[in-house]
Amino acid sequence: MRKIRQLRQDMPLTTAGIALAGLCIILMIIPAKSYASVPDTVSLTLQEAEKIFLQKNLLLLSQKYNVAAAEAQILQARLWNNPTFSFTQGVYNPETGKYFQTGSTAGEEAIELQQLFLLAGKRNKQINMAKTNYRLAEDQLYDLLRTLKYTLRTDFYNIYFLQQSAKVYQQEISSLQTVVAAFKIQSANGNIAETEVVRIQAQLYSLQNEYLGLQNQINDLQHDMQILLQIKSSYLLPQVDTQALTALNPLQYPVSALLDSAYQNRTDLMLARDNLMLSRQNYGYQKALAVPDITLGIGYDKNGSYVHNFNSAGISFDIPVFNRNQGNIRSAKNMMDYNNLQTESIRETVTADVSRALQRAEDANRLYRSVNPDFSLTFERLAKQMLINYKKRNISLLEFLDFYDAYKNNVVQLNTVRYNRISALEEINFVTGTNFFDQ
Repeated sequence: MRKIRQLRQDMPLTTAGIALAGLCIILMIIPAKSYASVPDTVSLTLQEAEKIFLQKNLLLLSQKYNVAAAEAQILQARLWNNPTFSFTQGVYNPETGKYFQTGSTAGEEAIELQQLFLLAGKRNKQINMAKTNYRLAEDQLYDLLRTLKYTLRTDFYNIYFLQQSAKVYQQEISSLQTVVAAFKIQSANGNIAETEVVRIQAQLYSLQNEYLGLQNQINDLQHDMQILLQIKSSYLLPQVDTQALTALNPLQYPVSALLDSAYQNRTDLMLARDNLMLSRQNYGYQKALAVPDITLGIGYDKNGSYVHNFNSAGISFDIPVFNRNQGNIRSAKNMMDYNNLQTESIRETVTADVSRALQRAEDANRLYRSVNPDFSLTFERLAKQMLINYKKRNISLLEFLDFYDAYKNNVVQLNTVRYNRISALEEINFVTGTNFFDQ
């Protein structure tokens, strides 16, 4: 206020208003040095974020137990069936009128021992199916890792570039708030028209509303990152080497190399192949179930047979007259054909995904390379010239504000172009299952 009064004393009212306005506008050109501080901020590089993710993400940790459970099923499949032992003791002998005549020649005791033997290679087939289920669990873990890692990396870069755009809003909002406060004083003194104050206030409210929407978008991404990294109540500040990102080239690898990597490393394609293998194994297992298993046994009967102290050996098995497992065999055959077509479909999808991702990356990179690298410096130089013209009244205040608003919009668009480019490169990593572009 003291500076404003001094300006009014040293210059005519109209000149004081212009000078004060110019002084306030200068604040809009000079980048702000400080912003609203956020408590519990965490600065992380992408590599540091991925390390925390691998150590703390609950979905990954829980899926590891699923893998361990599937591995235990291999052990279970290798186990033989337990033998069956039975013992029969006579309770009451009506001839002697005695109970439980153990050790007596008049008592009845019978013992039997049986063992089930699986035929047609059922045991080995069960072991092979358990191994395939284990590979399925592993591939499910890696597919989850691939998906979550893609989300982590794209959200990381998205937060970074949105925060860069937010700085432009913070700078302009802070400057306009200063201008509005000063212009209200000048308007009250009759140096500035009230319509100019209202116009600046309207632009300030518009900027604040845009900034709120941008901040909500950042907060949503921050929430997702907190869940991925398990860093509760922390505000992530991504640290990005922009020069390293600029050096990335989507044309560095031929499409054949990308496709070969995708066919070998795409976990969803691996899952399809494992399901196909499992359905083939199940088809063979269901056919084997049509072959009856046999049960061998030996027994001893003290007094319950046609002779005393009867020793016996026996065999038992089902006679496949009615049930030869026909329905399960047909079902397994249909599932095998289904999974075969599913695998072919997913392979075609992988091919299309790689082609589309590469095309998107080339388009995004072409647009990024077309942007003048000196764009920001050029705009700052023009902004200074606009300030000089405004002070000379060669342009109006609204023209100057429109120019600065255009600067803000172009910076935001440039950050969007940068993010779209790195997002397209991350999509190549995702669809190929390989970190070709890892910065």
